[in-house]
Amino acid sequence: MKSNAVSSAKPVRAASTRPASAPAPASKPSVPRKRSSAAAKAVSPAATPAAPRAAAGSTASPTPAPEKPAKAPKVRLVRDSFTMPEADFALVATLKERALKNGRAAKKSELLRAGLQLLGQQSPAALVAALERLQPIKTGRPKRSD
Repeated sequence: MKSNAVSSAKPVRAASTRPASAPAPASKPSVPRKRSSAAAKAVSPAATPAAPRAAAGSTASPTPAPEKPAKAPKVRLVRDSFTMPEADFALVATLKERALKNGRAAKKSELLRAGLQLLGQQSPAALVAALERLQPIKTGRPKRSD
């Protein structure tokens, strides 16, 4: 096997071919480095250029900078799967059609989330009553019908 080790020895440079009387090549102009954030904070306000001021006697007021809308915090999404009877699945399709007829396309997940929001607003007794009306089903993945 070949090793990928890099030799730490520096290559030997050949002697300069430039005559001794020839002038040395001009060095590259130095590029100012960016200051670190700590150094930038240490600069006094007097060292920074002042904002342009309006001419004396001018009645124009400076325009305020537009404010950026506050970003909503990212919501962590959770992916899950579940089983439901065909009748309930057909009800989802019916609700999607009803929403579309009323000018709003809806996804299955939106309908389920809206239903959860409505159930969350119900009293505990109404929640239990809604759960009692459901047809019981076996949990888990249904058997494959080949």
